[in-house]
Amino acid sequence: MRRPPANFFDEDLIGGIVDAAAAFDDDPDCRAIVLCSQGRHFCAGADFSGAGDFGTDKSAAAGRVYRRAAQLFDVRTPLIAAVQGAAVGGGLGLACAADFRVADPSTRFVASFSRLGTHQGFGLSVTLPAIVGPQVAADLLYRGATVRGTEAVQLGLADRLAEPGEQRAAAIAWGHEIAAAAPLAVASIRQTLRAGLADRVRSALERELAEQTRLWATADSDEGIQASLDRRTPSFTGR
Repeated sequence: MRRPPANFFDEDLIGGIVDAAAAFDDDPDCRAIVLCSQGRHFCAGADFSGAGDFGTDKSAAAGRVYRRAAQLFDVRTPLIAAVQGAAVGGGLGLACAADFRVADPSTRFVASFSRLGTHQGFGLSVTLPAIVGPQVAADLLYRGATVRGTEAVQLGLADRLAEPGEQRAAAIAWGHEIAAAAPLAVASIRQTLRAGLADRVRSALERELAEQTRLWATADSDEGIQASLDRRTPSFTGR
């Protein structure tokens, strides 16, 4: 991703990732993919400041992103996310779409949705419980929690902890480990382990978008988003 410093996503960015990964699927010399980004943060999710698509029609913008995001789960090549800075909201969803995540102690995984007055998206209803277990996932989502790198490894949200600033190098080295295994066997194992995942994510995305659309129309969502932009603690009223 090359939209530093925050790497906010939209349909074009997610679509570019999907198209690149699909092209690698057809390259017999590619046995693993590393997803990384330029700038301070891995991906800050949607930009609600008004500067992009999400500033005009959140529901329509999210629908376009999710249509492309669903295709990421059809990718056949193992995917490792090198996560620096923060993976926030939908950026957390993007990181969780990968097979594995590499972090460093300062990396932040931010399940910010409830703090924005909305519902989780990007398939996190499926991927997050599968990664950390349903109880931990519920806790993180209910609280809108932030998890730093060391705790993320303890929870299973991150799989390996790199030295500060070395996430990408560590992810590439891991990719070489996978690439050294028999490619047909890896493909077969991955297909078995991820059987039905894409279908479950597509079903979840439909509900996620419907709930996000409903909640974005509430006063609490307006407050949550504005508080985030103002860098203050939100005050929710349940309306």
